[in-house]
Amino acid sequence: MPGIRNIEYFRVPPRWLFVKVTDEENGYGWGEATLEGHTQAVEGCLDALRQRFVGFEVNDIEHLWQSAYRLGFYRGGPVLMSALAGIDIALWDLKARRLQVPIFQLFGGAVRKKIKVYAWIGGDRPKDVEKAAKERYAQGFRAIKMNATEDVDWLDSPRALETSVERLRTVKALGMDAALDFHGRLHKPMAKQLAKALEPHHPLFIEEPLLSENPEGIKQLSLLTTIPIALGERLYTRWDAKRFFEDTSIDVIQPDISHCGGISELRRMASMAEAYDISLAPHCPLGPIALAACMQIALCTPNFVIQEMGVGIHYNTEAGTQDIHNYVCDKSIWDVTDGYVEGLKGVGLGIEVDENEVRQLAQDSSAWQPKGFSGPDGSIREW
Repeated sequence: MPGIRNIEYFRVPPRWLFVKVTDEENGYGWGEATLEGHTQAVEGCLDALRQRFVGFEVNDIEHLWQSAYRLGFYRGGPVLMSALAGIDIALWDLKARRLQVPIFQLFGGAVRKKIKVYAWIGGDRPKDVEKAAKERYAQGFRAIKMNATEDVDWLDSPRALETSVERLRTVKALGMDAALDFHGRLHKPMAKQLAKALEPHHPLFIEEPLLSENPEGIKQLSLLTTIPIALGERLYTRWDAKRFFEDTSIDVIQPDISHCGGISELRRMASMAEAYDISLAPHCPLGPIALAACMQIALCTPNFVIQEMGVGIHYNTEAGTQDIHNYVCDKSIWDVTDGYVEGLKGVGLGIEVDENEVRQLAQDSSAWQPKGFSGPDGSIREW
């Protein structure tokens, strides 16, 4: 079997980091190692991994994964796992291309023919949700997600939560399902109040109602509401997720394939979740390579329920004209009909990356900077 000849990475707008792995026989695969706001750190990690793995057999994906994770002594975390994700996804793409099959065929084949999806509306400070939801409906979506609140203090006025319920009611009146992303912005005193206020209006789920670093608070909240609780974008390995599975405090696990070690680890996390009757809805407000990788997992995973799509998300429109339709040759693969995208049928990831566009735009692309909120007293609030 050929070895890895090169590992390249490309920083491209609006905020994505693509990875290309090439083998000694000119086979190739694409991955995505995007870690929003920490691009340079991941690039440094990719430099180190390239030194270690050039010459490594391309077929030995699991051995490479274990070597990257275990032989560095210090394990896990978003930077290492995002860099590893980019390489892992690219290796699965390369392997499936060599075998001339889609990636999902390497995991036992499809359990569904199409993929249920949702898209974002409302921006970081949610507004104009009725207009935005109608536009999403016209695009074919039947479910959306929006931020539940603007920034909120540790203990804030209950008035800060009043508009959240109204936005949910507005979207549901259009005949759409709506998930609300608390985004870890709320602390326990406010999260408990908001969950109770939203419950009669039946959101699809509430996401990160508290930061995942507060598992005891999430457990307490889960006993106070019947709304499905989702989280996982800040869980980077199956060991991070294990506690949430064992204490049954969540209903939906949302690992980000670009943050959690790629296809290999997302697949393992999904299988663990299934054993605890927890569904999978991968986090993916990112680029087309990450989205294609998520969809490969969706096609072969029984407990998958719905896929986030970053099309038209505010991060893309604020930065310029690049969106998930950029960088891919066939833009029709992302077409949405009655809330679903057809299963990807091409080999590997099921997409063909426009390498010329990637290389051209990567020449002068700057790193996306983290955002943040401050209260009226100047103190930092959760973004």
